[in-house]
Amino acid sequence: MKYHQQPGTGVSVHVDAAPEAVWAIVSDINLPARYDTELQKAEWIEPATGPAPGATFAGFNKHELIGEWQVVCRVDWCEPGRAFGWRVTGDDGGPAQWVFTMTPEGDGTRLRFDAQMGPGQSGLNPAIERMPDREDAIVANRLAEWAKNMTKVIEGSKALAEAR
Repeated sequence: MKYHQQPGTGVSVHVDAAPEAVWAIVSDINLPARYDTELQKAEWIEPATGPAPGATFAGFNKHELIGEWQVVCRVDWCEPGRAFGWRVTGDDGGPAQWVFTMTPEGDGTRLRFDAQMGPGQSGLNPAIERMPDREDAIVANRLAEWAKNMTKVIEGSKALAEAR
């Protein structure tokens, strides 16, 4: 699996709550920080004060092997009860995108959380350049880390929505 192919990962869970109730939870930009080991916090960038198409926010991240870094993200998916997601911005297209989708399922909602690498450069690119023969393993390991954290986030979202 090569970085330039823009690989991704996704996780899903059934939530015993309406899509609108789930959206109210997942559209909080600090939700992932409650469960994810990497995102520390997020802050809206003025004039944004909440979820809206084109709104931007800063994400503050930390990883034991990579260190600390900050990114600017733009909300590109913002349909109440259906989708909420963002792209990490960059002159080269940005290094990632993250999207929650909600689909009615029985008396509840199928909550899905998907992420995709690229097309822009990310913190993985220097490692890939140093060890091009290990690119497949580097990308696969990073996607596995993402999936582990994403699972924590949707399980936490499920618990919050079902407790209301």
